[in-house]
Amino acid sequence: MKIFYHKQFNIDFGFFSFLHPFDGVKFRRVFNDIKGLPGVDIVSPAQAMPLDTLKKYADRIISRLYESKQYILRALEIPQIPLVPFSFLDRKILLPMRWGVAATLEAARLALTGVNCWNMAGGYHHASRASCEGFCIYNDINLAVQELREEGKIDATTRILIIDVDAHHGNGNANTFREDKAITIVDQFNDDIYPRGNFSKQRVDIPLPVHSNIDGETYLQVLRGGLQILREKVAQDGTFALAFVVAGTDVLIMDQLGRMNLSIEECIERDVLIADTLKELAIPFVFMGGGGYSKDSALAIAGSIRRLYRY
Repeated sequence: MKIFYHKQFNIDFGFFSFLHPFDGVKFRRVFNDIKGLPGVDIVSPAQAMPLDTLKKYADRIISRLYESKQYILRALEIPQIPLVPFSFLDRKILLPMRWGVAATLEAARLALTGVNCWNMAGGYHHASRASCEGFCIYNDINLAVQELREEGKIDATTRILIIDVDAHHGNGNANTFREDKAITIVDQFNDDIYPRGNFSKQRVDIPLPVHSNIDGETYLQVLRGGLQILREKVAQDGTFALAFVVAGTDVLIMDQLGRMNLSIEECIERDVLIADTLKELAIPFVFMGGGGYSKDSALAIAGSIRRLYRY
């Protein structure tokens, strides 16, 4: 497995970091934890995703970002900050996310050649083609799928799998791929929290809703059931060329937003269950960071990579 990391992934908002619980520099902590593993293969994207490429798939979002600082702050769920220029937000938050998008695309290209990958960043599953929200500005999975199609590496009928185990439902992916029959979505999420409403949830092919305060054992039991449904679906309909896994760590008991009660070890076991299933089904995969708003997030990510980096 290749592990994607770049120092530019880190969102160091300085004094303003207290305005949001997201640990923006956890990527550096994960890197420092795993860099000494024997045989670990850590790579970096060549560059941040160019704005011209992003505009092809999210022109409306790009325009609004550059027209309104308030639009960015709402999407990032940060209070209005006077006297902070757009250039500061772009350099400190939007640019790191563009590096994360670039890593997802490069990892997807590799996965199609049979090389499994883990992108520490990415997994911006609340963003869609037309809007951004929930600390997600650019939908990296959509951009990767569309770019791969444009490059001729896949076509519009190539079957792609999304497994989303972030605590929050991936409404951006569901809305983006609403009419795209080549995309199959498995989504395990806390149905009691943001995003509310059922419209986007109806797009999920294998929905696995759970509720606040779920314990780790029950959570993993639900996941095992969903993965068994996936196996049956593959047996009936055929396999997938590629899987994207949004492996948010906001399922941890210490997380302020996910409202679930998984331990670090249970979060790691979740990732191993998914990777083992995809390996069993011979589906190459890209794991992405997704959400995670506690200081334990980096420990869980590093723990999963330690278990899986030889895959």
